[in-house]
Formats: sequence, C-alpha cells, structure tokens
Amino acid sequence: MPDPEAGDPSPGHEESNGGTLTGPNPVDRGKKGSKLHVLSDAAGLPLVVAVSAANVHDSRALKPLLMALPAIRSRRGPRRRRPVKVRADKAYHSAEHLAWLRGRGIVPRIARAGVESSERLGRHRWKIERTLAWLFGYRRLTIRYERHGHLFNAFLVLAATITCYKKLAKLPT
Repeated sequence: MPDPEAGDPSPGHEESNGGTLTGPNPVDRGKKGSKLHVLSDAAGLPLVVAVSAANVHDSRALKPLLMALPAIRSRRGPRRRRPVKVRADKAYHSAEHLAWLRGRGIVPRIARAGVESSERLGRHRWKIERTLAWLFGYRRLTIRYERHGHLFNAFLVLAATITCYKKLAKLPT
C-alpha cells in the first residue's frame, strides 16, 4: 500500500529538492532554479508571463509566449491577435524563429550573435529589464518558496496583474 505522506508518484512530480519547473542552473553551480519569461508591450507592462526550468534555453519560450498573447482591442477594425514588432536579444535569433515570425506577419527585431552590438537593442532592452525589476519587487518571486511549479506560476501571474493595475491606475483619465 502506498504511503500517503511519501508524495505524489505521478510522472510530472520530481522527488529531488526544488520541485517542478526547476532544473540545474548553469551559472549557479548547478543548483536547482527557475527562469521567468515575460512578454511586455512598448511601455513595459507585462502581457504574458511564464516559468521554465533554469536549464531550458530561452528560445524555447518565444513561440508559446506569442501564442498566449490575448486579443488586443483597437478603436477601429477587428481585434489584433499579433504584435507589429518583436524585439528580442541574441538568444532568440534562429532561422526557424525568423521564418515563423515573418510567416505570421510580425517584424522581427532580433540581435544577431557576432554581428550587432548589444548597444543597439539596449535602447529598448531597459524596458523589459524594468518590467522584470517590477516583478522581482514582490518577495514571493525573488526567492522561490513553492515546490509546485503551478503555484509559482500563479504568483507570477498575480504579480503581473498587480503591476499592470498599479501602472494603469496612475494614467490620467
């Protein structure tokens, strides 16, 4: 008879320390860790957020983030389902991603490794860095206390929602 206190034996459950959606961090001596992925608008408001293991490459999150983008209401015409431009760093540059973005009618503005300096995209990168700083301002996200990945993801979505509310409440009506 299985021990009820031994934990969930399901395939998605990890028995090791760290819980789900964690992996060995390549820059922190192999400690278990998570990585946040954020898709924001031009002003830096988080639109879509996700969590992955620390050892998963950033480029694997590009398509799911763009597919999860909600419909955007416009004053004229139908709702928009895609952004006009996507700015990303060198980790997202690949022929597959460029072809996929162009096929969807999105203009890719992705740095190329060894060709473009980081200063050109640095003009726009500070917006996403500021967005990540806003999200890491919540103590629950700075250090991961949750063992279950879905709970950590829920706190991330809640932090993004509160951030959007705070920033949009300051706008003049």
